[in-house]
Amino acid sequence: LSSSSAASDVYKRQVQKYSDKYLHGKYEHGVQVGGRISYVKMFSLIALFILLIACINFMNLSTAQAAKKMKEVGVKKALGINREALVVQFIGESMLLTLMALLLAIQLVYLFLPQFNEIAGKDLHLSFNGSLVLGIVGITLITGFLSGSYPAFYLSSFKPAMVLKGKFNISFGELWMRKGLVIFQFSLSILFIVGLLVINDQIQLAQTKNMGYDRDNVISFDWKGNLYNEWNGLKDGKSNEQFYSFMRELKEVPGVVNASNMSGNILDDMYGQTGITWSGQESDKDVLFQSPLVGYDFIETLDIELLEGRTFSEIHQDDYSKIVVNETAVKFMGLENPIGEIIGLNDGSEIIGVVKDFHYGSIHNDIEPLIFRCELNGRNILTKIKAGTEKATLARLEEHYSKFLPGYSFEFNFLDDDYQAMYEAEQKVSNLSRYFAGLAILISCLGLFGLATFTAEQRRKEIGIRKVLGSSNFGIMQLLSKDFTKTVIIAIAIALPLSYLIASKWLENFAFKITLHWGIFVGTGLLVLFIAWLTIGLQTFQAARINPIQSLKQD
Repeated sequence: LSSSSAASDVYKRQVQKYSDKYLHGKYEHGVQVGGRISYVKMFSLIALFILLIACINFMNLSTAQAAKKMKEVGVKKALGINREALVVQFIGESMLLTLMALLLAIQLVYLFLPQFNEIAGKDLHLSFNGSLVLGIVGITLITGFLSGSYPAFYLSSFKPAMVLKGKFNISFGELWMRKGLVIFQFSLSILFIVGLLVINDQIQLAQTKNMGYDRDNVISFDWKGNLYNEWNGLKDGKSNEQFYSFMRELKEVPGVVNASNMSGNILDDMYGQTGITWSGQESDKDVLFQSPLVGYDFIETLDIELLEGRTFSEIHQDDYSKIVVNETAVKFMGLENPIGEIIGLNDGSEIIGVVKDFHYGSIHNDIEPLIFRCELNGRNILTKIKAGTEKATLARLEEHYSKFLPGYSFEFNFLDDDYQAMYEAEQKVSNLSRYFAGLAILISCLGLFGLATFTAEQRRKEIGIRKVLGSSNFGIMQLLSKDFTKTVIIAIAIALPLSYLIASKWLENFAFKITLHWGIFVGTGLLVLFIAWLTIGLQTFQAARINPIQSLKQD
């Protein structure tokens, strides 16, 4: 069953293959809207983009070396070799390089797979089968053809007479084609970096946000003995005196600040209740209220703020006929004086208290109308431990547990650890994104380096003449870097608005989210520009310090 939000009202039944549940586990209104499959698709897309960046690099680096191959092309064309044969030759060279890269990649996968498993929390093994081999071969062939096609058609287009005379002119369109490829590379890199920063900030918010209750030093564990409730035909839980004695004595254990119990889990498994009525209710409202079943002192144990009335108390012998609601429920029902109000739940329930809104579950979800119902037989026991006494108190709790349930192991979790585990998927995405962003930047810088190499080669004689006329190395570097800086700035101008839209869309999955401040985008732009300057500076410095005599020498 999948339930709607509080504003909707319905349960919808659906059937799903059990084997599909791991990847396709998130549904809304009976429609599959996400789950782990979203991360599979995202990382597949990132891998595709990184491979595309690598292909672009090969194109730039190949065309940057065109001057060294143009005479070869001219001679072969003069000897009668047609353009088609040259295209096949250059694409064949690209295929060969891609095959060599595949063999190296397989070795690297074997080498780094243990580290990847540690980062991703998986236990993956590289084992070849027919479909995997077919997929690898297909990707290799497509990559080889894609990366080699533009250089092949470009190099094979040279006219032999012009080439053999040493005339090698670059058209405006060809130059901007290469710059456009670099713009595309750096735009993707900026998207990766912004995505990484946004994910990190959102995880930081989730880990530090005040949820409205205190998770520190609270442990949870299950009662493993028998329990009965009124649905089993045993009214008032009189057969559960052992459990009630356990709870009373639990609060007296040295080091225990307070203790309570509930059915389900405050971080995940909250019971829902429909069919609730109240005074002044609109006839068309049939709302799903979150309605956890909790025991005495639950609100005190988690330090949830009480705004009005009182909480469940053993002194008052509270039972199902008493309820405590949150602020959102009061506003939703339009109750001006909620204390003492009787609502249509369990043949009539009296509101005895109102608590301040607190955020149960994940920050992916909004705070919804909530009704605490008093139920003494919840198996999930929450215990607040005095800070600084954890080790000694846990030892006493284990003794206390064994006293009432001999033969059962005392297994507990810290509530804060369970809370952090809810964001494990986002944390893994963040960790992996660091490596992907670094790899994308590295490959993009190689592409920029290739373009700088190409430009320096084309302007070799110009550089020599300028140096003869007195230009300094710094002046030459500034001249060569100017166009590259414009190219990177264009990439920044394109990528930052796009990254803002993508980040905003991703943050829509969270009810509570960070504000996308300008520092993330300006900082990313400046970082990418600085990295580009370093990359360009290495090549332009090398070009600027070449002896002008060598630059002016005719090949």
